[in-house]
Amino acid sequence: MKLKTLLSLSFFSVFALTQAQNNTAYWQQHVDYKMEVDMNVEDYNYTGKQELVYTNNSPDTLNQVFYHLYFNAFQPDSEMDIRSLTIKDPDRRVVDRISKLEPDEIGFLKVNTLSQDGSALTYNVAGTVLEVNLAKPIAPGESTTFKMDFNGQVPVQIRRSGRNNAEGVALSMTQWYPKLAEYDFEGWHADPYIAREFHGVWGDFDVKITIDSDYTIGGTGYLQNTEIGHGYGEPGQKAVKPKKGKYTWHFIAPNVHDFTWAADPEYIHDKLTAEDGTVLHFFYKDNKEIIDNWKKLQPKTAELLAYYNEHIGQYPYDQYSVIQGGDGGMEYAMCTLITGERSFGSLVGVTAHEFAHTWFQFLMATNEQKHEWMDEGFTSYISDEAMNTVMEQNNPNPQAGNYNSYFRLAKSGFEQPQTTYADRYALNAAYGASAYSKGAVFLAQLGYIIGKENLDKTLKQYFDKWHFKHPTPNDFKRVAEKVSGMQLDWYLVDWTQTINTIDYAIKNVEEVDGKTQVTLERKGLMPMPIDFYINTTNDENEAYYIPLRMMRAEKANPFPEMKRTQLEDWTWANPTYTYTIDKPLAEIKAMTIDAQQLMADIDRTNNSWSKETE
Repeated sequence: MKLKTLLSLSFFSVFALTQAQNNTAYWQQHVDYKMEVDMNVEDYNYTGKQELVYTNNSPDTLNQVFYHLYFNAFQPDSEMDIRSLTIKDPDRRVVDRISKLEPDEIGFLKVNTLSQDGSALTYNVAGTVLEVNLAKPIAPGESTTFKMDFNGQVPVQIRRSGRNNAEGVALSMTQWYPKLAEYDFEGWHADPYIAREFHGVWGDFDVKITIDSDYTIGGTGYLQNTEIGHGYGEPGQKAVKPKKGKYTWHFIAPNVHDFTWAADPEYIHDKLTAEDGTVLHFFYKDNKEIIDNWKKLQPKTAELLAYYNEHIGQYPYDQYSVIQGGDGGMEYAMCTLITGERSFGSLVGVTAHEFAHTWFQFLMATNEQKHEWMDEGFTSYISDEAMNTVMEQNNPNPQAGNYNSYFRLAKSGFEQPQTTYADRYALNAAYGASAYSKGAVFLAQLGYIIGKENLDKTLKQYFDKWHFKHPTPNDFKRVAEKVSGMQLDWYLVDWTQTINTIDYAIKNVEEVDGKTQVTLERKGLMPMPIDFYINTTNDENEAYYIPLRMMRAEKANPFPEMKRTQLEDWTWANPTYTYTIDKPLAEIKAMTIDAQQLMADIDRTNNSWSKETE
């Protein structure tokens, strides 16, 4: 199965001239996996063989490599266990459950043999990371082949991965194999698996999974041996049994940075072909209480696909799967795992969010450990916009909930900068509000600064430039600058690298020489341009626009039908700004800063003035 035309046209050159945050020519590593695994569904142990071809496209000579062994987190005294036991607000799905696992319930990945181009390697297991000393350094531009025999045990379902989840799904196989860590311009990203997100190397996967014949598998990649049935093959085709009582499922996944699968003997498998030709697969339990909702979900998923294609960019693979499994909702390559015993609205909502991650993380593969707000926040923004359309919610501001969540965070005293490592937040609640809500507000508020039309253009150009790569915050900012013509470093720095807040106020209104003099005050440390509106006594509306000098440009009038006066720039250092409206005060009924409420002003009580409350 081939990728769509978009992928073939945009397949990256490893030495492309795209400029990234490190101010050098962009490059990224490449890895190809071949794996064969045999699963024992009685004791949830499996054996595996892995052949991995790694190409060093960096300018550096590599003397070591690292693998992630994610399943090792599900053991008593692991870093994930200790973190859950010591954080003030532990994830309710984890709490102390890892600490209580018995030996036959834990998860593990054990490397039995490992070689490089035929030479045995020495290595050390350090929790969820395998530290490997190379037999031969990998020079720039060179490739090397690692071969590994490994075995694993699937843990009791606790967080994302596991067996027998709360809804009875047998196997949720996420982050289940020894996975090579990413190396980029910042160096190795061999982070321990404690609770949060992932980062991976782009490449091709060729995976064979042998499992009992009554299990159906859904996940990443295109099934090669469709004759095995289970809804993949054509009616009347006979199933093949490579081993007695077992099937071997063979998947190919081109140009992804992860491989996930789920399996259950009671899966119903439905397919729906979307308007663009993408085949949508749905795997869910044969449970009469959820079947109707899962049937109704399918056309809504097609609508979501169309929305994301239009507003971000064309989905490049030939299929996508929505799979019941896991412990909530989590995105993976070409698929998502979600819990399925939900109301219809919740089922569509979680699918909308996880599906959107295909664009904001799996196609534009940010480092989720360091820039979690780009992943979760951008996804929250676009999925809320999509839900407003697809579910006909008719919300004039689909981001209102994200703004309110951010306001609570900003006033809580627990906020940390968004540059905080995903695992380093003092509170899980602070991480959630920062990554999801404040991350979504970053985009919505950017639309206030550069204009909604420019924001829409920025998202599309960001996708065109950075899909199948690893963009950084600076890369997104540069796209927005080129689209809008504005300088935006101040915005990226203040919003993501500090906890400075926005707070503007109407400080004083008075009549001077038959005209109205207005003084505004910047009370918060973070500067912003100002949209100011007046309503006259004859119910006419007028706008006044105060650019921020650091922007070095101006936003177009968001309401062209409304008269707008552009005033002099406001410099950040000045705490107040005074200007004159060419009308007597008696003719003005009300005044408002940011009537659309797109600026994340933490105290909106002082943003308005009216004659009645004067």
